[in-house]
Amino acid sequence: MTLPIPDETEFEAEMSRLRAAEAPFAVATVVRTLAATSAKPGAKALIDAAGTLRAGWLGGGCARTAIGRAARAAIAERQPRFVSIRPEELLEADGVTAGEEREGVHFARNGCPSKGSMDVFVEPVLPRPRLVICGTGPVARALAGISARFGFHRVVCAPGTEAAAWPCVEEVVDGHAPDSAARFHVVATQGMGDAPALRAAVASAADYVAFVGSRRKFAALSERLAAEGADRSALARVHAPAGLDIAAITPDEIALSILAEIVAHRRTGDRTATTAPVPDPLPDR
Repeated sequence: MTLPIPDETEFEAEMSRLRAAEAPFAVATVVRTLAATSAKPGAKALIDAAGTLRAGWLGGGCARTAIGRAARAAIAERQPRFVSIRPEELLEADGVTAGEEREGVHFARNGCPSKGSMDVFVEPVLPRPRLVICGTGPVARALAGISARFGFHRVVCAPGTEAAAWPCVEEVVDGHAPDSAARFHVVATQGMGDAPALRAAVASAADYVAFVGSRRKFAALSERLAAEGADRSALARVHAPAGLDIAAITPDEIALSILAEIVAHRRTGDRTATTAPVPDPLPDR
């Protein structure tokens, strides 16, 4: 049987298309194989968030199904996965079951007659996280500027604002509305539409929401929004005042403190430290 040879040009082109669309995807790389497998070490594939293979080669449907599931999980969890696909008898011999995880290795069953085994590293490639900045004042402008080199898709939201006034950011929205894709949401309206901006922020389900203002001001505004029906638990999670306590005074210093808090939140949420050694997933037999 003649196996298809992956087209590297097509692979790179599809990766560029997915990146340009800011769509999440995963790169699956075959690390090791035993016995008969269609794909060999070094084979790669691009898999989208639905688990569909978009480019590359990973072998037959037996492997693709398991790797598609792993890709979906890796994208959802924002963490890479190491998958060991084995025939049932090899899983039983090692005392593991399909779907089990041990020391960072996720096991899956290979039901193909070939009885081959394959280890695959699945790495998620995620779009830039959306940083929504509400407001057009000094702190909002400082935050938009200082965050330019930190890998965010920056969105400035304010009624009446125009894209031409914000050439440094990726997106400008005229008004305040919940952004379902936002991971970080900073309300820096500073008296210019605080209530609608905060209402949209807490309704966005962002991982991090911050309010630039005093604790007293936020407490009063929070009570007002809660009385109007806003989710009290979401309001309780708002970082107010925004930013780490670095005794900031100027708009640039306040923006720096907010960005530092966002980076800390982003990295502690995205990274799971593991110190245990990863075992040899495919012992020679």
